Amino acid sequence: METVIAFVIVFGSLVFFHELGHFLFAKKAGIMVREFAIGFGPKIIGITKGETIYTIRLLPFGGYVRMAGEDFDTVELQPGYRVGVHIGDSGEVEKIYLNHNVANPNILFLETESSDFDKELFIEGYDEDGELVRYNISRTAVIIEKGQKTLIAPYDRQFESKSVGSRTMTIFAGPLFNFILAFFIFVAIGLLQGVPTMEPIITEVQETGSAYDAGMKNGDLIKKVNDKEITTWTEFAEIIQESPGKTLSFIVERNDSLVELQVVPDTLEEAGREFGQIGVLYSSPIEKNALKAVSFGADQTWSWFKKILELLGMLVTGKFTIDALSGPVGIYKATEEVAKYGVYNLMNWAAILSINLGIMNLLPLPALDGGRLLFFLFEAIRGKPVDKQKEGMVHFVGIILLMLLMLVVTWNDIQRFFF
Repeated sequence: METVIAFVIVFGSLVFFHELGHFLFAKKAGIMVREFAIGFGPKIIGITKGETIYTIRLLPFGGYVRMAGEDFDTVELQPGYRVGVHIGDSGEVEKIYLNHNVANPNILFLETESSDFDKELFIEGYDEDGELVRYNISRTAVIIEKGQKTLIAPYDRQFESKSVGSRTMTIFAGPLFNFILAFFIFVAIGLLQGVPTMEPIITEVQETGSAYDAGMKNGDLIKKVNDKEITTWTEFAEIIQESPGKTLSFIVERNDSLVELQVVPDTLEEAGREFGQIGVLYSSPIEKNALKAVSFGADQTWSWFKKILELLGMLVTGKFTIDALSGPVGIYKATEEVAKYGVYNLMNWAAILSINLGIMNLLPLPALDGGRLLFFLFEAIRGKPVDKQKEGMVHFVGIILLMLLMLVVTWNDIQRFFF
């Protein structure tokens, strides 16, 4: 049960902040947001506030922000369609009933001749006396069908009416908020747990490593590697990992004196990748400092961003296979393991997942945020948008392919963890 709660909190938070980015920038651009949803499938809870319904849905594997003008949600009435209209005090249509069995003396019934719910905002038709009448529609009019109410969306409130820049920021804001969330999680870890001082001081030299063979001692402070000044343990570790089998020249401070050492990192291989290791251990004092916590948050976010991009590059070049990917089942099992080691490890895991989610959504693939951004780029270059039907077909095919990939990855996870 604890694992389920941890998974829901972690994954739910990532999805919430991702969709919050879309939502806030859509509102800033003046786009009507019809629904802010966490999860997919049947609605469990729905609360309407203003022009948006906020929902929690059954399947907790994502979420969405449904904006006006997307998915062909605009209403078009064919000539001859019978509707009921309610005229407000302003003389404009406030309510439009699409079903015929409405009993209300204040409703006028029309046989529609023409209408426009987007730009001109009018409805024209024949009344009960056979006279052709025309009414302006209020910008806040409601369409009612079988008890369900839908606000009309004037064209200037629709997603497609906005500039390329506004649409780009609205879509990019989702991944951006994932990176921001990761940063704040790392900052919170730094504030609550403390920040390692990160001085590159060797705590222990193992007798089986190349550092021992080169004469390195416990307490050595790394000053330079190949004439490059070293100020943090992270810098030192990255150089070692990237230099398997290469001779490195170290300058270390020992008992107030500088000592030069030649070290050749041992070559280790993991997941098809070679990296260096010299056989030293490190433990850093912890310091609680607000400014250093902010710096720690930025450093960790950037460091993990680079690492995930590197792993993604290895997948593209074939150094990783599809078997190395994990879906919801794999993430659930990983969360279960991480949760055993305490809340700070769980927070760290959540931040890494948030960065990963942001990067994956920025991939230029159909149906992902990156795919939509790619179409905006084409529009900016061409000076006109791509045909919506063609774009919609590309995204539809992308969704099908992503679903197939998710099924394959999930099946691999099930085989890996349960068989």
